[in-house]
Amino acid sequence: MSQLMHMITRKMSTTRGAIEKVVVIGGGLMGAGIAQVAASSGYKVTLVEVNEQLVEKAKSNIQKSLARVAKKQFKDDEGAQNGFIATTLGRLEATCSLTDACRDTDLVIEAIVENIKVKHDLFAKIDSVAPQHTIFASNTSSLSITEIASVTKRPDRFGGLHFFNPVPVMKLLEVIRTANTSEETYKKLMEFGQGMGKVAITCKDTPGFVVNRLLVPYLAEAVRLYERGDASAKDIDIAMKLGAGYPMGPLELADYVGLDTTLNIISGWHENYPENPLFKPIATLDKLVQEGKFGVKSGEGFYNYKK
Repeated sequence: MSQLMHMITRKMSTTRGAIEKVVVIGGGLMGAGIAQVAASSGYKVTLVEVNEQLVEKAKSNIQKSLARVAKKQFKDDEGAQNGFIATTLGRLEATCSLTDACRDTDLVIEAIVENIKVKHDLFAKIDSVAPQHTIFASNTSSLSITEIASVTKRPDRFGGLHFFNPVPVMKLLEVIRTANTSEETYKKLMEFGQGMGKVAITCKDTPGFVVNRLLVPYLAEAVRLYERGDASAKDIDIAMKLGAGYPMGPLELADYVGLDTTLNIISGWHENYPENPLFKPIATLDKLVQEGKFGVKSGEGFYNYKK
């Protein structure tokens, strides 16, 4: 009996205050991926979308993704595959009720559109609903975490969790710590990321954090090189793959990321830092987006992906 009590006491001491329940808001590619990996890592997850149709779509996408992961992880062991999928889905719920989902959770991760007003509306709505201990985090790739958190009364319990696409595959997680993020919040966010099997790095709340602060200006400069007619898109990409050892060329990568997404990031940075030449608007990028050429997802960008 004494040994059992010791185990129970030890269990309570190691999990007390730890993140166990997670709410992911947004069931798109990023949100669904975050929810999937969190659930498969042992966390209890509630995924929130705006309507039942999107809830069902997110659940379907997660099931398909889990099947791919299970097949890769367990190869020909069909029983293990089915067990992995069933266990993960058993930890995952999906709902349209935003406020109900946030009433009992340790962590809220926002993965919605990159629009500061929409994010402000969301966090203002759930700030008074979520428990006092609940940590808020944004998966934004370009907006200021401090600015997003400004509408809440918990700036000390607010940070950034920037995952990378596709979440089940990409190992990196940028944990963003603002000037207001408490040490306790920061440690919990790092532990959560590591608990998901990610390699978690720390970055201050600076434009683009680490990866996008380096990557987006690189993509932009490649577009400017193309715009000036200095080299073709194909030759620019071949040059960086064979000359620098990159797995993808910059214009291929811009198509994959989404030209609309790239444009939104550059435009936002230019608005906040108009004197920085790296953030200068690019006419060619703007033209492609206006024409609905977003890259891979629309079937055409710098390259044509339509069969």
